[in-house]
Amino acid sequence: MARIDVIMPQMGESIAEGTLSKWLKQVGDEIKRDEPIFEISTDKVDAEIPAPSAGILAEILVQQGQTVAVNTVVARLETDKAAGTPAAPPPPAAAVPSPVSASPAAPPAPSRPAAESPGRSATPTAPAAVRTAPSPPSAPETTEDRLRRKSTPLVRKIAAEHGIDIAGVPGSGHAGRVTKNDILGFIETTPPAVVARPHAAEPPGRRATEAAPAAEAWPGDRVEPWSRIRKLTAEHMVMSRRVSAHVQTLFEIDYTRVSQIRARRRQEYAERGVNLTYLAFIAKAVAENLRRHAGLNAAAGAEVTIYRQEVNLGIAVALEWGLIVPVIKRADELSLMGLARAINDLGERARAKKLNPDEVQRGTFTITNPGVFGSYAGLPIINQPQVAILGVGAIEKRPAVVTLPDGTEAIAPRLRGVLTMSFDHRVVDGADADRFLADVKKTLEQFPEDAA
Repeated sequence: MARIDVIMPQMGESIAEGTLSKWLKQVGDEIKRDEPIFEISTDKVDAEIPAPSAGILAEILVQQGQTVAVNTVVARLETDKAAGTPAAPPPPAAAVPSPVSASPAAPPAPSRPAAESPGRSATPTAPAAVRTAPSPPSAPETTEDRLRRKSTPLVRKIAAEHGIDIAGVPGSGHAGRVTKNDILGFIETTPPAVVARPHAAEPPGRRATEAAPAAEAWPGDRVEPWSRIRKLTAEHMVMSRRVSAHVQTLFEIDYTRVSQIRARRRQEYAERGVNLTYLAFIAKAVAENLRRHAGLNAAAGAEVTIYRQEVNLGIAVALEWGLIVPVIKRADELSLMGLARAINDLGERARAKKLNPDEVQRGTFTITNPGVFGSYAGLPIINQPQVAILGVGAIEKRPAVVTLPDGTEAIAPRLRGVLTMSFDHRVVDGADADRFLADVKKTLEQFPEDAA
């Protein structure tokens, strides 16, 4: 008889914890090796986790909705079928390690990559009074101290902009680590006059979206709690609107030439298992022009602009339970066929919860396509820390003025649609944004046949 521990996996180098969102198996179920056993949600991705071995699910140690540190044992498999299932029920939720105080058996969260370490100032930007119970200078730094000291560049940037010492912000991450949600909640709920004083009354993990008065349910209303991906989306959108100076520009595109090329090549692509969509043409035009307009393929740092070397296109995918943005790495190096294949593949695997953590990270520019639902045009919110996002409106036949071969003009039906781009005016000037989108328009309206 042997038992095998099933642990909370580490879904990416910078991920210290995960939420067990759903059990796909119950105690007593027979499980095959690599068969999905539970679903998890992290700050980066939702995914199904396969069983490490064949056997029977003997114990469930972490309940649905619980957040625990990576490497925490969440269940145990019994590899000897004759052993049967245990009589004792699963432990109550209260016995599950909290995200702040992990089980002693769980090792500390891994360090962040070295690339994220620079940028932390050794001198706090707020008075020392903001610190809450710091370690004595002479005491050796503990694992908990290191985890609490850690934070992402975005958290440090937000803290610096508001003159806040991160050490004084209650952290809801593993071992008190300060997250993006914690710093935003601290800013929202702390009056400016007292932001430099200890904020002992602030509950850990206060979300930025809780700052506004919450609506109350009326009799007969249906109340549905937010999923983790919905919470993360809400917090990210509120933060993005607060951080970036959003400006929008709109260009109408004539897709007639793209439509003609698509009609000629669509069957050829289908025979190779690829659906040739208008989005693939748009992604190709965007990727090519981002290389020539580096200011749009950038990120805003602390009083610096970071021009990305790689062109990594994020393609927003609408799911039944929320929104996710898988990333096509080095999109400017791919052919139209390669981009179409990548868009199809990432979209299918996103809906099936089969994405890997690295496939939703390191995006440099995002495309969202509300036009598939009939939207004429949208004004999307920037996907931080990027500086621009492109919205694709519905592509349909519309009346347009065309010039005939003899030089006269006439009104005729043309396949047209609107591209909308939101950009961060802190980093991108309006003229630069319009030049980029004008070049995207030109590429689409004069799309070369040999590029397909």
